[in-house]
Amino acid sequence: MTQSDSNEAGVTVCVILARGGSKGVPGKNLRPVGGVSLIGRAVRAGCQAPSVTDTYVSTDDAAIAAEAALHGAGIIDRPAELAGDTATSESGWLHALQVIRQTHPRVARMVFLQCTSPFTTGADIEACIAAMDARGADCALSVIEDHSFLWGYDEAGFGRGINHDETQQRQRRQDLPPSFRESGAIYVVDAEAFERTGQRFCGTVAVCPVDHPPLEIDTLQDFALCSMIAQAGGQPGIDPARLDRVRAVVMDFDGVHTDNLVLTDQNGVETVRTSRGDGMGIEIMRKAGRWKMMILSKEQNPVVLARARKLKLEVFHSVEDKVGALDAWLAEHGFGWDELLYVGNDVNDLGPIGKAGLSACPSDAHPSVLGVADWVLPLPGGQGALRAMSDALMARVG
Repeated sequence: MTQSDSNEAGVTVCVILARGGSKGVPGKNLRPVGGVSLIGRAVRAGCQAPSVTDTYVSTDDAAIAAEAALHGAGIIDRPAELAGDTATSESGWLHALQVIRQTHPRVARMVFLQCTSPFTTGADIEACIAAMDARGADCALSVIEDHSFLWGYDEAGFGRGINHDETQQRQRRQDLPPSFRESGAIYVVDAEAFERTGQRFCGTVAVCPVDHPPLEIDTLQDFALCSMIAQAGGQPGIDPARLDRVRAVVMDFDGVHTDNLVLTDQNGVETVRTSRGDGMGIEIMRKAGRWKMMILSKEQNPVVLARARKLKLEVFHSVEDKVGALDAWLAEHGFGWDELLYVGNDVNDLGPIGKAGLSACPSDAHPSVLGVADWVLPLPGGQGALRAMSDALMARVG
């Protein structure tokens, strides 16, 4: 969250409602998809939208508050009377607006995000804001283009086409008039119009088609499906321009190439486990010739050198000052920090993570890293995290 001057005019804030008493799936907002909790994914999306000044989570649950703060949100204590099953979302948003105005007296727009839509990105939010501004509308929402044949009942109880005439020759789907359904992910409102009407659709409405997977999580089966999509290389939630800017990829070893475990025999000889899938992903990237890659490790274990040889990667090991080493390496190869993707998993990676143009971590990284990395990969270290990174980067190669 970026705290800004309370006298700044026309700010846009993001509000996420996340109560702790989920009935359908207990603890739903804290359950992970692709290694990041639903609340964490929503907060990250809000923080990644350039037009959003601050992102807030309104909650009655201490665990949700802690998780949201970890990912960069400001916390609003949600009153019990606004957190029950019968409380409307609008009542929670209106309460949040009153609290936010203590910091931002001149809130111009509010963005409402739903935790249950796990694939929302900062780019989606920005597109909704742009659609509202372009139309001069009072509010906007994210929608999914729908080519379905819709049916209802006539006065006699028989089926009747809603967006088509069933008495005429059957149309092709692509010939149906354009129609959209709410994605349920993003709503943007003019703050004054919303406060005056108390409704999310507070005047003229702009629609913003989005192309993220149109899924809302209500059941454990929904979680399973979304997790499969995330692990199969679902959208990384990173602005594609940031991925395209990457020219150098530097990776920690333990916890990134490995599962962060070590086996030690009676002679003190250590062995680690790596992923063949990760290795294949690195090989594909290396052969593409688009990125300069390197392993940077604090460890002195010769297994680091052996794995680097296997992958045909440059390696620096026994490095205590990773930022200093990277300063020299980037200068040697003519790269800037803004062109670097750094992948780390623990506290000794926080320096490079803070300076790199793009940072990533496995889904099982230390909490201090999960809270600041730009990109949480959908799988654990040594178990597919680097393959997910490779697949996402290679997807950007024409």
